[in-house]
Amino acid sequence: MTGPGAAHAASGLCWTAGGRVVVDGVSFTVPPGSFTGLVGPNGSGKSTVLRLLAGLRRPASGSALLDGRTISATKRREVARRLAFVAQETSADVEASVRDVVLLGRAPHRGRSATTGEDARAVQRAMAAMDVSALADRSWSSLSGGERQRVNIARALAQDTASLLLDEPTNHLDISHRLDLMELLAGSAVTVVAALHELDLAARYCDHLVLLDAGRVAASGPPAEVLTPELLRRVYRVRATVRDGPDGRPDLRLEPLRGRGAAGAASGRGTEPTGV
Repeated sequence: MTGPGAAHAASGLCWTAGGRVVVDGVSFTVPPGSFTGLVGPNGSGKSTVLRLLAGLRRPASGSALLDGRTISATKRREVARRLAFVAQETSADVEASVRDVVLLGRAPHRGRSATTGEDARAVQRAMAAMDVSALADRSWSSLSGGERQRVNIARALAQDTASLLLDEPTNHLDISHRLDLMELLAGSAVTVVAALHELDLAARYCDHLVLLDAGRVAASGPPAEVLTPELLRRVYRVRATVRDGPDGRPDLRLEPLRGRGAAGAASGRGTEPTGV
């Protein structure tokens, strides 16, 4: 993939839907070349912030910057040559082969020109990276949810951009492919911004985190500074035990604030260990 990694920044981003404020004055900077995770509970604004950063939505106020320029004022083809976006879900009603779907990632570079040798090599590399080479001649509509997710990420890799923006990229993936993907993203030289639900994966693989709560930034910085017991209790309503892992990254154990132990005590049955 091309480098160096693109620079992203959010400056006072606000976005509303149906009269409800979804994103409320969000500001942060993504270190170029980093793997930055957007984390937070459901409804905290992760997907919306990611789409604002990608220029797929216009903010009500504030701005999303790509390499120091307002992304909404940048031509879409130019944006597509700098960043690739992977959505949470994609339609299965597409009559195309897996190879052709991945080839769509080359569109910003070739326009209406014929497929080149470099296009073919980029598609092959991307499919191999996502373990979908054996699916190349399969129909997109015949794939499972996990297979479609891997093909969609391969399409973004074939786009060969300085930045990858991914919305819940581990959706539908089995454990092996989930870990393979996180290793790939963490080892990439490009800028990666991903909305993530799994805090354990965010702690293990991300360089930088932005914690969102009710559409606002609750904290940002290295995982050890963001994933603290106090913040996790306030934002996620969980009891967290945070230890230093062998590589210096935080190792999390999460428990509900009210679990079986609380229910047992209330009914006079005593307490039991609570886990997740």
